[in-house]
Amino acid sequence: MKIAVPKETQTGEQRVALVPEVVGRLTAAGHVVVVEAGAGAGAMLPDSAFTDAGATIVADASGTLDADVIARVAPPSAEETAALRKESVVIGFLQPLSNGAGISALANAGVSAFALESVPRISRAQSMDALSSQSNVAGYRAALIGAQELGRFYPMLMTAAGTIRPATVLVLGAGVAGLQAIATARRLGAVVQAFDVRAAVKEQVESLGAVFLEFDLGGDLEGEGGYAKELTEEQRARQQELLAEAIGKVDVVITTALVPGRPAPKLVTTAAVEAMKPGSVVVDLAGEAGGNCELTQPGETVIHSGVKIVSPLNIPSTMAEHASQLYAKNIQSLLELMTNDDGGLELDFEDEIIAGACITKGGEIVNEAARAAASGQGA
Repeated sequence: MKIAVPKETQTGEQRVALVPEVVGRLTAAGHVVVVEAGAGAGAMLPDSAFTDAGATIVADASGTLDADVIARVAPPSAEETAALRKESVVIGFLQPLSNGAGISALANAGVSAFALESVPRISRAQSMDALSSQSNVAGYRAALIGAQELGRFYPMLMTAAGTIRPATVLVLGAGVAGLQAIATARRLGAVVQAFDVRAAVKEQVESLGAVFLEFDLGGDLEGEGGYAKELTEEQRARQQELLAEAIGKVDVVITTALVPGRPAPKLVTTAAVEAMKPGSVVVDLAGEAGGNCELTQPGETVIHSGVKIVSPLNIPSTMAEHASQLYAKNIQSLLELMTNDDGGLELDFEDEIIAGACITKGGEIVNEAARAAASGQGA
């Protein structure tokens, strides 16, 4: 099987789909790997590291077009999609619920496209769960951003000049990113609280040394795939009211709440921000979905009533080396599932993971949610 790694073209994307360690495993298994020159530069991986691992470096993206599998991070551009070979396989973060035009273009190109966002959240697929691996990076980084922007110590300090009380951090959403943010803030010495509508995560939060805030919103609100359900208007209003009181008492709020295929829920109201102490910080990880804070401006830092609202985009790309390392292992695991005993490409659509991750094949959008999203966007 021939596997290609083109250089990412999306603005700001520094990650690479495969790293030399994984390339070495693939070439050792008999696969041919071609990598576009400079593909790993943003992740501090020179071309020589790939050639040492057995890959062939090609001068530009045209050298990757005859591959059986194209491994990417971000979705291909319209020009890149048009150049793809029919019946080839594309794997990456393809944004199936928000990239209708791109998904339609992949279908029209006749490729089999597999979105890592759509890998089923089942035990057997954990090694392929790129959303989780990259969310770990985002949660870690968010805690550091909060510490950097706060302008106060995180840990308690006892000095000859007096005692400094520890900072207080509230994490909203206790998924993978939230749990990593909790763990990192705790390592830095902060006193941490967390909130999630899913009662099942309480034990995980407490195991990391944080206090779990419990609000009665009407039963457990865990939905399909372990994500939170979308709240009713009444539940949302009650949640905002209860959260506002807690938010006003902390130094840093880190928000991570997302509902797949929908705008991010607004957890932090303008009134809640105005109740925070001057110098406090909100780090909103949901900016790409509109943000969890009413004042969020995706990709920007704004100051309101003395409070910083920070909404960085594509955080994993800011830690491209380790983010790429984790992502590449997710790709490797999926490729192994797509490979038969002879090392050839074999897509078993009876397999729950293959079927679930597939977005386009045979010239059609085969994922129902992606098809609805593409239709809704007029694609």
